[in-house]
Amino acid sequence: MHGFEPKIIVFLCNWCSYEGADAAGRGRREFPSGNLREIRVMCSGRVAPRFILEAFGMGADGVLILGCAPGDCHYKIGNIEALKRIPLLERILEKKGIKSDRMRYNSVSAGDGEKYARISGEMVETLRGLGPLDHV
Repeated sequence: MHGFEPKIIVFLCNWCSYEGADAAGRGRREFPSGNLREIRVMCSGRVAPRFILEAFGMGADGVLILGCAPGDCHYKIGNIEALKRIPLLERILEKKGIKSDRMRYNSVSAGDGEKYARISGEMVETLRGLGPLDHV
């Protein structure tokens, strides 16, 4: 869709992915910061399914959940718990008419600004291809 710029809610774990996003900025990496609304959480495992649904309900075109790499979670298994929720969330979103491509989970380590820039850029491109979400 011509001129469409998606709004993406990004949940960032405090210990790794938030620092990765900061590294992207410090390293002057190109990423679509204007499309991103970042929310810092203590752990990706604390991102409740209702937060995802509320993000879409309040106008987000997509949601990214970014946590620590498996085995590096500050809270031991928080990111594993987050990963376990993804299939359930995808089914819930599909039932609400929201394509699962509009939500993504990934890990970004503290110093990996390049990965943060790549993931956020890919998400923007995916959503541009899907077009605006007819909000629920």
